Amino acid sequence: MSQGDIISIIKDTVMTALLISAPFLLVSAAIGIIISVFQAATQIHEQNISFVFKIVAIGVMLVLLFSWLNTTMIDFTNRTFASIQSLV
Repeated sequence: MSQGDIISIIKDTVMTALLISAPFLLVSAAIGIIISVFQAATQIHEQNISFVFKIVAIGVMLVLLFSWLNTTMIDFTNRTFASIQSLV
């Protein structure tokens, strides 16, 4: 196993992790900004409001994106096992 192979596997791992986590992070950040603007406009400073909306949104996203997440992880696992087989 060369250094290039190791870097390639690590790069694929990091890119897959970013690809999977990006939609959740973006939605969570967007909801946080929207709730913050709402709280600033209404003078309501309850921290649980943001938390509840984020949890609900992440749950809905998990249901909607499960098929894509599953396919992405299976593809990543297949690529990883193929790279392991090529080393032996």
